[in-house]
Amino acid sequence: MHCRPLGFLIGLPFALIAFVLSVVGGLLFVIGSVLTCFCPWCYCYAGMANFVVHLIQLPIEVIRWFIGRIPC
Repeated sequence: MHCRPLGFLIGLPFALIAFVLSVVGGLLFVIGSVLTCFCPWCYCYAGMANFVVHLIQLPIEVIRWFIGRIPC
């Protein structure tokens, strides 16, 4: 990956928003894990866990998307 500081700087505010969402996703993952221990036959928690993992990875995806869109 090439160094593109302009793409990084433009994407930084969006990555910070995505970071907040990833923290919320982390909290939901912990809550879902605890609920799965009490109620393992509920399959809705598995879908929620997949969504939360995507939220946790969101800041990195946002920065990579912006860096890829801005030419040097």
